[in-house]
Amino acid sequence: MPTDFLTYAVIGALAQLVDGALGMAYGVTSAALLLTLGVPPALASASVHYAEAFTCGASGASHLLAGNVLRRLFWALVIPGAIGATIGVYVVSHVPPAWMKLVLTPYLIGMGLFLLFRPIRGQRLHDETPRVTRPLGLLAGFADAVAGGGWSALSVPTLVARGVRPRMVIGTVHLAKCVVSAVASVSFFMQVGLPHGSSVLGLIAGGVVAAPMSALLARRMPPRAATVLAALAVLAIGLNNVARSFLPH
Repeated sequence: MPTDFLTYAVIGALAQLVDGALGMAYGVTSAALLLTLGVPPALASASVHYAEAFTCGASGASHLLAGNVLRRLFWALVIPGAIGATIGVYVVSHVPPAWMKLVLTPYLIGMGLFLLFRPIRGQRLHDETPRVTRPLGLLAGFADAVAGGGWSALSVPTLVARGVRPRMVIGTVHLAKCVVSAVASVSFFMQVGLPHGSSVLGLIAGGVVAAPMSALLARRMPPRAATVLAALAVLAIGLNNVARSFLPH
């Protein structure tokens, strides 16, 4: 129905603005909004994964045009990330997603607090590729496939904490996420098929329209402001995982 399509398009646009500006939280934002509309969890997760393959492509291209992408960092992330996602899809049927989220929660909360309270001055921002990038890409790709999210929440704060310029991290992570999401989507398609068309198409349309605006927002945002907002987003994801683990399902 047209009304359903427009609703999903608005959700996709809002989630893309948050994700494009902070480098994370597209899946968390869109899935949460879909769940509030009564969409079943499995359908919401599948819809988000399929849509991400397209919205991240639009967002990544926008960041590339805006000059927010480091090519060496991109390749160091995307190849291990694709491998990790492929492995994650194979084990997702054996490891409950809630377990993976619970394992990642202490890391997310700790990284969020570190970014939030680290000294504002004294750190030299750079465009180099940290040594941790390749294992980070492998872990983030694996976690994203198993837990239904985690690529950006793991990679963005870790790279920012290593001193890489926030806007370059955000743009590079988005472009890499497009490839990782596409690899994961192929495997998900083979296992669960396609969800309802209006949800996926609406999320894609809204995300694609909002992608250029989110890239410009990331380019104009001061590094410290982007770091603080990213820290708050990571803390919110971690605390949400804690709350959901203790609330009755």
